[in-house]
Amino acid sequence: MNNQQYWMVLGGLLLLGAPAVHAADTGTSDGRFSISGGANYSSGKYGTSTTTDIWSVPLTAAYESDRWTFKLIVPYIGISGSGSVIPGTGLVDNINPLGRGRGHGNILGGGGSTGSGGTATTTTNGSASGLGDVVASAGYTVFSSADRSFGLVLTGKVKFGTADENKGLGTGKNDYGVSLDTYKAYGQWTPFGGVGWMKYGSSQYIKLRNGYNANVGVDYKLDNNNNFGSYYYYREKIAVGGAQQSELAAYWNHKFSENLRLQSYVLGGAADGSPDWGAGASVKYTY
Repeated sequence: MNNQQYWMVLGGLLLLGAPAVHAADTGTSDGRFSISGGANYSSGKYGTSTTTDIWSVPLTAAYESDRWTFKLIVPYIGISGSGSVIPGTGLVDNINPLGRGRGHGNILGGGGSTGSGGTATTTTNGSASGLGDVVASAGYTVFSSADRSFGLVLTGKVKFGTADENKGLGTGKNDYGVSLDTYKAYGQWTPFGGVGWMKYGSSQYIKLRNGYNANVGVDYKLDNNNNFGSYYYYREKIAVGGAQQSELAAYWNHKFSENLRLQSYVLGGAADGSPDWGAGASVKYTY
């Protein structure tokens, strides 16, 4: 996706593109800081002949008040596999002579189309690791019922292009997005969903276009300490030579105390823009 001339409030999420609102996260206390760390892993062929494995170790700092949620996510990532797969973006037509081989020039041979309509002389595999794309976000609760059983949350998001494009860790460009999410509790069950739009930055090597995404899911509160749920996530095709994303995930949140929480998930992909499978977990401490 494309260029500049864009401004909006920060916001969004990430847990692998998961919904910005989870029922388990509603009703938080005012004016609280939190910090979390975890690990994510995914694997898939993304429509190529090679399996690409991606792992990340994100560190997240957040501040939550009655209506505002601010987040900063700083990930360390690693990838091994096709140079046509970019973490956080998926399958692209990558014509960067360094990024296609993860900066190592590990050429496997073969041909492929380029983002400019030409033909690449080689396709490459390789591995690389380093700082990923830093994400800053802010969400505002536009409406919340008195009992907090229903709400609308407007979220903005800026993904800074801090990941090295010459290692194939990112596009090297900033992305900007906005989303609107909602939830409604019915006893122990809480359906949720949302829609979003992202303005993606294109580089001279990777051509992207703006696109929509959506999610829908349901959360179940087993007891005061455990929530289970599942959701479906979709993102339209954004890249020349790429594909749409389609993923189904299940998660479990466990609260050890008012301050300490464990979050985990597994997912399965159903499109070339998504991994075949993935899993992750994080620990969050609120103070």
